[in-house]
Amino acid sequence: MLSVKNNEPITFQENLIHQFDDIVKRYPEGRQKSALLPILHLVQAEFGWLSVDVMDKVAEYLSIESIEVYEVATFYTMFFLRPQGKYVLEVCRTGPCCLVGAERIMKHIENRLGVKENEVTADGLFSWRGIECVAACGMGPVLQIGPEYTYYEHLTEEGVDELIDGLRNKHTINTKS
Repeated sequence: MLSVKNNEPITFQENLIHQFDDIVKRYPEGRQKSALLPILHLVQAEFGWLSVDVMDKVAEYLSIESIEVYEVATFYTMFFLRPQGKYVLEVCRTGPCCLVGAERIMKHIENRLGVKENEVTADGLFSWRGIECVAACGMGPVLQIGPEYTYYEHLTEEGVDELIDGLRNKHTINTKS
């Protein structure tokens, strides 16, 4: 994942441009805007979030107005408009999950990580947020962890602690290798 630093021009690596080209080829001539969603997913995977400069560069590549990219990126909640942690813990906060403890789980995550919703931990590993329905109403409370979007059901505070510890240990092991 690349970082986006202020005042540095955004450039897309050649392999990313090739992926963009392959996506655009799927659509009829003059309909390159149809490639916007998959391209935004690729860009977010590369940069970790969608800065204004990154969105402007996508608009330039697709030969569309920047506002057209902003409209899409701000509409869909899977796109991040600010830096996120390496692991994004997303808790379903709709009615069925709240009835079985989602709000308690979110408060526990906030206390455990020491950051409020949409903030990033000091080590850059975690951020968290409440999200809308993940279509697992009978298994709540439910949490998904990005960027791979692994789902965890019937959450408890202890289960959340195990997940966080496991991710932290995984990161420690990977950085020592």
